[in-house]
Amino acid sequence: MLALVMSTLLLSEPANYAKPRLLIEAKEIAEVSPILLDVRPEAEYAKGHIPGAIPVNAKAWGDRFYEKADVAEWTDLLGGVGISGERPIVVYGENLTDVARIWWIIRYWGISDVRILNGGWSAWKISGGEISTTPATKPARVVPKLTAQADRFAQKDDLMKSLMGDPAKGLQIVDARSMKEHCGETNTAKRNGAMPGAKSLEWVEVLDPKTKRFKPADELQLLLKERGIDLNRPSVTHCQGGGRAAVVAFTLELMGGKQVSNYYRSWSEWGNEPDTLIVKPMPPKK
Repeated sequence: MLALVMSTLLLSEPANYAKPRLLIEAKEIAEVSPILLDVRPEAEYAKGHIPGAIPVNAKAWGDRFYEKADVAEWTDLLGGVGISGERPIVVYGENLTDVARIWWIIRYWGISDVRILNGGWSAWKISGGEISTTPATKPARVVPKLTAQADRFAQKDDLMKSLMGDPAKGLQIVDARSMKEHCGETNTAKRNGAMPGAKSLEWVEVLDPKTKRFKPADELQLLLKERGIDLNRPSVTHCQGGGRAAVVAFTLELMGGKQVSNYYRSWSEWGNEPDTLIVKPMPPKK
């Protein structure tokens, strides 16, 4: 009887994230003494931020990475905000696509302990955390040892090669855009639609719509299963320009994805090239 009860209790326990350290709760921040990066607009940072947080221009960083992922330039940029790889980094803001983009860029350069504040700036305020209007003291410049993680960065040729081969052995493509974009019903490039075989998982679906926190692990498991996403297969996420794809890439890693990369140039490149493979899936029945 006891064994039966224990078995029932185990079955009823909620699933855990495979990599819970990728997320951090507001109440845990003081315990880890991280470098805090605030990716909200400058005006919002000035109104109030977590004490000690360093402002980061997410658009500028994103554009710079898109143009040139040069190790010398990024050593200077990351070193300028005190990132050495010796302390945890927590990225927060209001727009998760900006937060995840910065998380992904730093992870691309081989910095391992980078976390996202679950629920963002709103979660910090709700927790009753201290709010400062004093700009952070500029950190001492450091020289981090960066190593580009090529397996995190997918390129057009990688996807073309995969799509031309055996689908069962190729890359699992996950489209983080809206269903209308996925089905080619919106005009975002010269050619619109989806990559053949791509699985649609719009980035907002991984969040609780009210709190903007990541959904519990058991809900994410069901969502991934529903979309046919296999965490054991090498996956490539994409959107229009890398931000929404970074949210989904983060989610797949959080849930234990074995090899997850971001096609950072995404549809801004794929949809404007003459030789890429594009289909127009039928919208799901309501």
